[in-house]
Amino acid sequence: MTEMSPLHFKEASVRALGDAELQRALGNMRQGFIEKRSKAAARLPEFEALRDKAKEIKDHVLAHLDVYLEQFEKNCVASGGTVHWAKDTAQARDIILNICRLVGAETVTKGKSMVGEEIAINAFLEANGIRPIETDLGEYIIQLRNEPPSHLIAPAIHVNKEQVAEAFRAHHRDLSPERPLTDRAALLNEARRALRERFLEADVGITGANFLVAETGSTMIVTNEGNGDLTQTLPRIHIVIASLEKVVPNLDDAMTLVRVLARSATGQEMSVYTTISTGAKRPGDLDGPEQFHVVLIDNGRSKLVGTEFQEVLRCIRCGACLNHCPVYGSVGGHAYGSVYPGPIGKVLTPALYGLDKARDLPNASSFCGRCEDVCPMRIPLPKMMRHWREQEYQQRLIAPRLRWALKTWAFVAAQLPTLYHLGARVAAFWLYRRGKKLHGRLAALPYAEGWTRFRDFPAPLGKTFQSQWRGARRHKRAEAPPAGPPS
Repeated sequence: MTEMSPLHFKEASVRALGDAELQRALGNMRQGFIEKRSKAAARLPEFEALRDKAKEIKDHVLAHLDVYLEQFEKNCVASGGTVHWAKDTAQARDIILNICRLVGAETVTKGKSMVGEEIAINAFLEANGIRPIETDLGEYIIQLRNEPPSHLIAPAIHVNKEQVAEAFRAHHRDLSPERPLTDRAALLNEARRALRERFLEADVGITGANFLVAETGSTMIVTNEGNGDLTQTLPRIHIVIASLEKVVPNLDDAMTLVRVLARSATGQEMSVYTTISTGAKRPGDLDGPEQFHVVLIDNGRSKLVGTEFQEVLRCIRCGACLNHCPVYGSVGGHAYGSVYPGPIGKVLTPALYGLDKARDLPNASSFCGRCEDVCPMRIPLPKMMRHWREQEYQQRLIAPRLRWALKTWAFVAAQLPTLYHLGARVAAFWLYRRGKKLHGRLAALPYAEGWTRFRDFPAPLGKTFQSQWRGARRHKRAEAPPAGPPS
């Protein structure tokens, strides 16, 4: 698999902008997800109230996270499950590997799981002689292509059907090479045939969890293909991997979150399958696993509780922020070099892996605010990106030239305000005069080469913001009606 690193975001973005096939795929994404979400929200009059309720639920959980996690563990064990606690990637991998080895597992089927990608469980199992098979269609496609996912809910959004056909021909060698693979139905039927055999031979099934229900000790997943159900009911062992913040108090709260999740993610009223698992197979059950394990993974999340980044833990992985982000829509997910791309990745990746390894991501934003506008959990992503920028400066991670420029600007603005205002007026007037000769646009500016290399800069109107503000206030006072006589 191609090595991913957020340190290479700038170089990867340049390559993505020049990739014609990727740009075509991203164009399809922009049309599909955005329109569907808008229509789904419009059909539900109480959608905004549901967003408020969903935010309230998650804020309450994060304020009492330890209580609900302990309640979940108690009720999961009482229902016949086993709960394992993993502080980091290494512990989570070892726990999963030991469970697989206890039953001599050779094949593992796996449902879609972002935290599974986070701990790179597939590569780890393969290195230890266990074959993992992705069963979500998108994940299966990129597994065959030896690629990481490029989207939270549509992992193969960057791949077109011709590329899918190429991957199937390369790996499904028991089928005729002359078979037609020209439409989506043929591709889907072939994937279904290949995966059915894997479902039946798997010793262990691994799924993620959209929610962990504390009151019942249950786990919940939402899917559109039914692969999650087959993954957790057919094998002898079912392993659920989930991060700590997935816990919710009860089923009512979980269903409130499901209502905003589906609409925000795919524009559906509900996902096709909503599956709740509670413990292992009991006497009289027709199907189900003999053992039920839940691996709760911290991986740095507990350190965010009580900080300015706590609100990012409200995320329910709907992908709406990616779909509406102009940066993601231009470069796709792989450019971020992280399991979590887009606006949510710009906040979560530095928190999980360190700002020194992901300092470019919080800066890759136009701050248009669309991500916060559409987030069903009302996560203030732009605000948290600004917090990371502040920390980048404090930790001296930015280039010395830029650091010097910021310090100089701050000193003059705070200590020499008269000089600062004079300089601003001169600069605004000079840029206005220069732009006037060029039809209001500036093709090049000092210290703005990165911007003007690809686009013109709009020239200012010749006045500073402060002078325009004062003028507007004077105009407003002049138009105000005179005060009447005292009563």
